[in-house]
Amino acid sequence: MAELAAATQSPSVSSSSSGAEPSAPGGGGGSPGAKSCGSSCADSFVSSSSSQPVSLFSTSQVHDLIFWRDVKKTGFVFGTTLIMLLSLAAFSVISVVSYLILALLSVTISFRVYKSVIQAVQKSEEGHPFKAYLDVDITLSSEAFHNYMNAAMVHVNKALKLLIRLFLVEDLVDSLKLAVFMWLMTYVGAVFNGITLLILADLLVFSVPIVYEKYKTQIDHYVGIARDQTKSIVEKIQAKLPGIAKKKAE
Repeated sequence: MAELAAATQSPSVSSSSSGAEPSAPGGGGGSPGAKSCGSSCADSFVSSSSSQPVSLFSTSQVHDLIFWRDVKKTGFVFGTTLIMLLSLAAFSVISVVSYLILALLSVTISFRVYKSVIQAVQKSEEGHPFKAYLDVDITLSSEAFHNYMNAAMVHVNKALKLLIRLFLVEDLVDSLKLAVFMWLMTYVGAVFNGITLLILADLLVFSVPIVYEKYKTQIDHYVGIARDQTKSIVEKIQAKLPGIAKKKAE
């Protein structure tokens, strides 16, 4: 029995001792295969992450922006866009763009001259102050360009199909909704111009979401009531139209 037990235990002992031999040299405890795997895995991770197109704005970033998650960032964007729109309301587009370019050039040229004087006085060799930004690769690859164009074409095709469906009266109710909306917009256009509407839209984008988040329950209640009334009115109109009623019956 003792010889049988020794015979059964000897393979496991030999296998464990042979498995521990590669990690013994060097005292590092890691095998060369693991080291090579680590470098190759890191290279594959970098190549896979760099091959993915980077979007300028994600949905989460826009959501955090309009819901004032970062007050400083949202305040900067809101203030900048509002000042731009107010400037466009008071001056022409050419004047606003020219003043913005002049302001930007004044800042960059002044900083460039300042750093050059400091380097001359201190006799340092720091180089160009904007060298880190000048070395940034901002070229757009053909693959990224085609990806953006394909994504844009999807929205363009959807818009064209929607316009054709509305103007060729595929659904009479939807076409009537568009007609009523355009009729109301004639009154809006008589009171406001395009820049004023953009200013109002900017104010609403940065105020309505945070107000809705705060008073969500009350707003959902009244919106539900308005939606139900609108739905009942549309159903009554559809019932009186013979073509729509016949289509529903089929």
